[in-house]
Amino acid sequence: MQLLQDTIQKIKKPDYSLAQEAQKRLDNLTKPQGSLGRLEEIAKQMIVITGNLRPQLKNKVIFTMAADHGVVSEGVSAFPKEVTPQMVYNFLKGGAAINVLARHTGVKVIVVDMGVAVDLESHPGLIVKKIGYGTKNMTEGPAMSKKEAIASIEGGIEIFEAEYAKGIDIVGTGDMGIGNTTPSAAIAAVITGKSVEEIAGRGTGIDDAGLSKKIAAIKKAIKINAPQSTDGLDVLAKIGGFEIGGLVGVILAAAARKVPVVIDGFISTAAALIAYTLKPAVKEYMIAAHCSQEKGHRLMLTHMDLRPLLDLDMRLGEGTGAALGMSIIETSIKILTEMATFQSAGVSERDDA
Repeated sequence: MQLLQDTIQKIKKPDYSLAQEAQKRLDNLTKPQGSLGRLEEIAKQMIVITGNLRPQLKNKVIFTMAADHGVVSEGVSAFPKEVTPQMVYNFLKGGAAINVLARHTGVKVIVVDMGVAVDLESHPGLIVKKIGYGTKNMTEGPAMSKKEAIASIEGGIEIFEAEYAKGIDIVGTGDMGIGNTTPSAAIAAVITGKSVEEIAGRGTGIDDAGLSKKIAAIKKAIKINAPQSTDGLDVLAKIGGFEIGGLVGVILAAAARKVPVVIDGFISTAAALIAYTLKPAVKEYMIAAHCSQEKGHRLMLTHMDLRPLLDLDMRLGEGTGAALGMSIIETSIKILTEMATFQSAGVSERDDA
């Protein structure tokens, strides 16, 4: 618990005075003021977050965290839980969508076992921080103990810190866990106060009957466990997942180090919601990569006043949206740092006479 408390204590609101200097440079670039729209906003946000007027993105990292969920036994997923370890091996072999997008955008992917239901074969690219062999069925009681919830968050902090020592300029979140849209929807419903029907979607592609089972399971879990919406640890322990806790740790640790954190999709945003309840200032360090096709994702983003960079009807997870988002963010930085000013290029400025 001490590591978690210390990390939260280090998170301060960024210095917004730098935004004025950033805006001055943006306004002096060889273009009409504001003509690059959100690219200019993103560049300014990156300066505020990092405290650096010329930020660099040499070291881009996505943490893809995996775990299983006991609630799968309620028939809430179109895929069996065996797919979780199978996909982890696919990540490690470089064959998944996140690997393709990460190679394309120059991002390092770190795969973490936070709670896969089987022991995975050792691999140099795999970090094992297993809290348990999947969570318990949250429709029958808490998904995990409070001690396990703390351990999952602190595991995420430790993983981030280990990589930070090697160099991280920007971090992204990713996930893998069959059934994990169910606890994520439960988290979202509790924290945002929206109805389960407004939040819960089809996940990996369940049919109408599966969606009905999913909604019923979420409602039952919330009723039985009565998680406290303002207590992120209570929410995580009662209706969360080990990989979600790990991502909470990464988000908190990144904010404490003034590292921009690119939030992926539905599951990652559930983790962001929990981090937000633990320390509202953490939101200032978040950039929402995209709006998922998953039904309630936009409601989750709206709750934290986060505006997504992209809307491509994606719903895969893994960190795929974060990888694409990092590409846009890197583009914004290059505009800021590489584009000529009117003076340096010898271009006449606007004539308001």
